[in-house]
Amino acid sequence: MNLDQILDTATTQLTGFGLKVLGAIAVWIVGRWLIGFAVRVVTAALTRQKVDPTLLRYLGNIVSVALNIILVVAILGYFGLETTSFAALVAAMGVAIGAAWGGLLANFAAGAFLIVLRPFKVGDYIRAAGVEGTVRELGLFATSVTTPDNVVTLVGNNKLFSDTIYNFSINPYRRVDRTAQLAHGVDVHDAMRRLKEALAAIPNVAKEPAPDVEVIDFTPLGPVLAVRPYTHTDHYWQVYFATNKAITDTFGAAAYPVPEAHYHVRRAA
Repeated sequence: MNLDQILDTATTQLTGFGLKVLGAIAVWIVGRWLIGFAVRVVTAALTRQKVDPTLLRYLGNIVSVALNIILVVAILGYFGLETTSFAALVAAMGVAIGAAWGGLLANFAAGAFLIVLRPFKVGDYIRAAGVEGTVRELGLFATSVTTPDNVVTLVGNNKLFSDTIYNFSINPYRRVDRTAQLAHGVDVHDAMRRLKEALAAIPNVAKEPAPDVEVIDFTPLGPVLAVRPYTHTDHYWQVYFATNKAITDTFGAAAYPVPEAHYHVRRAA
């Protein structure tokens, strides 16, 4: 075989391989677009069936991952690779990766349990695994939570599921706990009446149950009042800060003295 024949053969093979690469790229681009379209169609169909958003996003993630795996296998088959052998290799790799990355499988299983048991859903305000905020998405391996300072935090599903979960959105209202220190000599009943009136005027404070204002403790400075309005969790921080302001404004308007500790010192005879 002379040099011209070698060059012709190499050119033919490289041209064929290049066309295959271009074809694979085209298949990948079109396949990714079709996968996105299929996920949108499935999501729209489930939305019309009024499927819960938490389950909706979880199923969307599963469909997307499964279709991407099929796409990769199809591209490899296009290059002439034996897909059955590849599937066996993927299964073997899955076992090896599963043994090494047991945490991912645990997170996947925990995500399935979170979907079935439903301790929370998308949009709920929760506290768990050291994170507090609004649930934005329940993924295959992690849950996305937006904290009150607007930071997106990803928490592993297994860590979330194995911890105590506080869901503040299930019940129709939530209690705001504040205290108010009174000075010695202040009429406690007058202070309680004034605070109840001030709390009732705060927007988004529930009328039923009515706000609680009671004596909760005694300190060297004087009596301490428990100030506890109720509100929906969506308005918790607004009512929290408004309650602090109401305590300050109410005691200032009543001209209550500043709490002071009183000590009696006696000289020894």
